[in-house]
Order: sequence, then structure tokens, then C-alpha cells
Amino acid sequence: MEMQQVRYFLALSNTLNFTRAAEECNVTQPALTRAIKTLEDELGGELLRRERQHSHLTELGRRMLPLLQQCYDAATSAKSLAKAVQSSDVASLNVTISNSVNIALLVSPFTELFRAYPGVHLKISRGSPTAVIDALKNGEVELAVAGPLGQAWDRLDAWPLFQEGIELVVNSDHPLARRNEADVALSQLAAEPVLSRIDWETSEDLSRGLSARGISPRTAHEVETDQDLLALLEANAGVGFVSTTAPRSPNVRRLKLRDLDVSRIVAVYAVAGRHRSQVAMTLLNLLRSTDWSTFGVSEPA
Repeated sequence: MEMQQVRYFLALSNTLNFTRAAEECNVTQPALTRAIKTLEDELGGELLRRERQHSHLTELGRRMLPLLQQCYDAATSAKSLAKAVQSSDVASLNVTISNSVNIALLVSPFTELFRAYPGVHLKISRGSPTAVIDALKNGEVELAVAGPLGQAWDRLDAWPLFQEGIELVVNSDHPLARRNEADVALSQLAAEPVLSRIDWETSEDLSRGLSARGISPRTAHEVETDQDLLALLEANAGVGFVSTTAPRSPNVRRLKLRDLDVSRIVAVYAVAGRHRSQVAMTLLNLLRSTDWSTFGVSEPA
């Protein structure tokens, strides 16, 4: 299988028209047709069924599309990596990370990026979900890593990275922490002052889950980041909720929520249809290929 064949198939799957696909790939239609036929022979079946007004991918074509797209993206990134290593070009990349995402999770993909682009200039900004979307809209960043951003903007491309649960956190001296149980019933939180997260991607799902079970926590204080939440917990200012991958502290204890199963999906985001630099594509592919299971999370549902 040649990458040129894969490129032709990707163009064809997008246009569903041999003439337009050939124009897009800057080749003659017979050349593209021959390449697709060779690819079909190698894969053992038709990829696209030609009909006058209703040409469409076959079942094999639909199944091959995401795999071949990933293969093509990986090959493109590999070429970029090789070129960057040889030339040591200085590249810049602006990335925004939600306040609720632990940057420690990104050490491995960042390490690989720095190896590939020794001269890369990485600019990382932090912000709320609203700030993340605004930064993408305004072209201030190429990529963003955040929890669910909902339907706030329909031009977002999203690649789910992992799914993680939500846990209760309390001071180590709190009565709930001194119990032998590793979980806690929601009824035990009724009188507890809860530290609230301002503009947290998971706030609405958590509130709906609690309300459905008749629990309306009393908000004690409001913070923007996990670090600020941990600081107030260490001061024994109440109880709070964090994601599985949030930073940890020896002075607080985490507990599972016995009657509530709330989780969130962390994804990498970009603007659909907008040009992405090679260094951005490289980081995107590194993030998508990372094994996140070492952080106690699961594959996106």
C-alpha cells in the first residue's frame, strides 16, 4: 500500500467523485482510478460504488476510512519529524489547556515533541472553557486540551483522549476521611460545605446528578483551579470534587461517590477547516497515540 493511493482514496471519500478527487490531487482521472483499483485489489474489495447521482462508500470503504486517515496523518507527521530533526528549524506552537486539566498528563507527548522539534517555541495558556473556545475562535491557539466543551461552537473538531471519573476530596482530618470505607454515600454530604469550581466543564453534569438524587450541596467557597481547591481543602474549608487525574496532595483523601457515577471525556480540540502547522499536527498525533491508561483512566466510551 502506497501513501499516494491512500491520499487519493481520502480525497475520493470526501468528494465521492473521481473527477473532483483527481483535480484535488492534481493528477489525471485515469491515474487516480488506477490507483484506487490497485488499492481495492490489495484490500480485497470495492471501496466506492459508482452511481450517477448517488456514489457512496461501500461497507469496506467506510470501515477503512478512519484507519487510512490515521495512517496518512501518521505518515505526514513522520515526514515532518524527519525534516525538523534534519533542519533544526525553529517552530512555534500556541496551545491552551483548560484549568481543569492537569498539565502533568502532557509531559510524555511534550517530551516527544521537543525531541522532534528541538527548536520549538511552545506557548501554553490556561483558562476556563469559555476562554478555551475564545482562544480557538480568535486564532490565538492551534490546539486546545479540555474537558467537554458542549455545543458552544459548531466549528470545533474534537479527538477524545480518555474518560475519567469524578471523586470527592476531603481534608485528611475530616470525619469522612477517618472512616475505613473508600467510598461515601451522597446522603453524608447533605450538611457539608462544598467548594465550588468556577466554570468547570463537569459542573453541570455533576449538579444534575446530585439534584436527581435530591442533593443540593451548600456552596462554601469558589475557586478556579484544582490547585486552589486543594489549598482550601488543606485549610479544612469544606469538601470538593475533582477528576481522577487532578493533582494530589498528601494532606487530602479521595473517596468514591457510592450513589453517583459521573465521568467526563478529555479531548484535544482544533478549528475545523483551519490550516494547522506541521508542529501542531505532530503534537495532535502524539496526543492521540498516548497510552493514558497509566493515569488510571479509560478509553473514551
